[in-house]
Amino acid sequence: MDRRPGVPWARGVVALLTAAWLIGALVLLGWMFTIGLDGWADQHSDQGVGADALARKANVALLFLAAEVVAGPAVIAVVARGGLLRRTAAVYLVIALGLGVLAVPIAAGAYRDLAPAPPPPPPPTICQEHSGGDTRCPGG
Repeated sequence: MDRRPGVPWARGVVALLTAAWLIGALVLLGWMFTIGLDGWADQHSDQGVGADALARKANVALLFLAAEVVAGPAVIAVVARGGLLRRTAAVYLVIALGLGVLAVPIAAGAYRDLAPAPPPPPPPTICQEHSGGDTRCPGG
């Protein structure tokens, strides 16, 4: 088993990246909270015209949050591994995988709401004669 100590800069960089990851998650959660407050205000106003725009904003914020909570620990794990902090890298990799399992279904739902499936094609219009010789077909 290799017992080399970690690179001197590794602990500081991992600590800074961890702080940046947590602060980024808090900022995105704050953004989602303000979107929720805007939705609440829009729901209780008489206009109610911004619901679609707020839903789109909320889905974008949810995608950003899902990407940030998974990518942050993954990047920290790579930096820790590069700095010879193997246990730290393993811990952050497990965190990234665990949060990824939780975030993927949420992100998939948000993405589906952002890019909904196209509507089904309209049924074909068929010109049909009715009894009595009356044809009301478009174009004659």
